[in-house]
Amino acid sequence: MLALINLFKSSKKNLKINILIIFLSFFFSKDLIALENKILIKVNNEIITSQDLKNEKKYLILLNPNLKKLDQDSLLKAAKNSIIREKIKKIEIEKNTIPFNVKNEILEGYIKNIYSKINLQSKNEFEKFLISNNLNIDFIRHKISVELLWNNLIYMKYSRSVKINKKALKDKLIKNKSKYVKRYNLNEIIFNYINKEELNSKFIEIKKDIDQKGFSSAALIHSISDTNKNGGELGWIDEKSINKKIYKQLELLKDGNYSEPIIIPGGALILKLNKTEKIKLKVNLDSELKKMIEIEKNNQLNQFSNLYFNKIKKNIIINEI
Repeated sequence: MLALINLFKSSKKNLKINILIIFLSFFFSKDLIALENKILIKVNNEIITSQDLKNEKKYLILLNPNLKKLDQDSLLKAAKNSIIREKIKKIEIEKNTIPFNVKNEILEGYIKNIYSKINLQSKNEFEKFLISNNLNIDFIRHKISVELLWNNLIYMKYSRSVKINKKALKDKLIKNKSKYVKRYNLNEIIFNYINKEELNSKFIEIKKDIDQKGFSSAALIHSISDTNKNGGELGWIDEKSINKKIYKQLELLKDGNYSEPIIIPGGALILKLNKTEKIKLKVNLDSELKKMIEIEKNNQLNQFSNLYFNKIKKNIIINEI
């Protein structure tokens, strides 16, 4: 009987200990979660948490797997710049009362483009891949939506300001008819500067990162262009689509080299020439002219995008907590 009483007392004691352990575990686990996911930055009233930055790093690596080689400090800096830029765009989209939705078929096309680039065959495979990296498809949809709605906003504001000299483009096509034409495979970095002194100091900083970490990584860290997420990749561009000022700089470069800063509207441009090739140009005037008009229109809209972003950023309050 005494043994039974002692056992009962012991059980009650153990029960109290277990309840205390459960309570303390719950209490501290909440604290740990709070510590793990704390607010780091405020962009006006938009918050950026430590978890947001972790997800942004994963997203940037998803778009450009080579970024795995980047040191953690540089990757964190790139993720911070990227998500601040996105928050500023989101604030401006909402300020212009643009409904925050994009047609599903358009989103699906962009999602397919992302998973195809990482050699996945289906959306189902992509969703499993995201889950394995603690991301989800809605996160990707949101990222794509912000970029598409921003582009739509820029088009609404500036499409009438785009000036295309169709005659000059057509004359250029006729001149090159049945000739060989050069194509350049390019990456870009676009950055802002206030004066010549800042232009030089920023170029020295960027040049250091290019030489130590590679051009793609430097583009992710420093470029204000929307191509920065893909390491500044522009792909193949025909010489006939390049303006004279930039073409002169390209002609000075050898494959694998990059240019000095080229002054453009909204900032300065550094181009890396990855490869040059000559192809026989068989001109279908109508289709080629449409292509050239589209390229020129996009170039001008991208410049307007950078100018507008720089303008609105001045009125945004960014606080690191």
